[in-house]
Amino acid sequence: MTEPLSFITAILLGLFGASHCLVMCGGIAAAAGNTDREHRIRAAILFNAGRITSYTLAGALVGALGLWLQSQHQWLMLGLRTIAGAMLILMGLYVAKWASWLTQVERLGQGLWGLIRPLAQKQLGRPTMRSQLLLGALWGWLPCGLIYSTLSWVAANGQPLDGALAMFAFGLGTLPAIFSASLAAATLMQMLNRAIVRKISGALLMLYGLWTLVSVWLPIANS
Repeated sequence: MTEPLSFITAILLGLFGASHCLVMCGGIAAAAGNTDREHRIRAAILFNAGRITSYTLAGALVGALGLWLQSQHQWLMLGLRTIAGAMLILMGLYVAKWASWLTQVERLGQGLWGLIRPLAQKQLGRPTMRSQLLLGALWGWLPCGLIYSTLSWVAANGQPLDGALAMFAFGLGTLPAIFSASLAAATLMQMLNRAIVRKISGALLMLYGLWTLVSVWLPIANS
């Protein structure tokens, strides 16, 4: 089972990347919640439930991949953990607006997204609960550096169940930003986008990435 520290870390990764979430999903979340006041909260809940469900499924899949790599060769897992640390550093640089190299990584998912996006767009504006839930579930596969960074960290743990739980926790971390966007909560969105908040969040992500790299290679250097 996922350790409490890992669960909390996953939530914090979602919170730290809140400004990036607003860039990637804020517009579609606002559109999903663009309905009459009576159904706005319902639409926001369903959209985010679908989105977090997709994150959870992705966590289980990459956790299974990590488990398979672990069974093949130890160096494969070391490489995966190194990638996880590097991705977290890139994410920190992007969130703080110090460098945008992570956008190159997001292009890796464009092929799959090209197939999913038309299906998601068909659900946009439909008032049914099924369409609102499906829209969130499909949008959860949007190419996103923050998600890729977290998935690489999850895969490095090599446990499908832990991966699913960690990505569920990550989804909860992103919930305040995306839920506020769904409800057009401008005050919270402006606060999350403040330069000082972005820089602190980015620095924390980079520190965690560096700690990940050190935890991988320091024992090897000392052996």
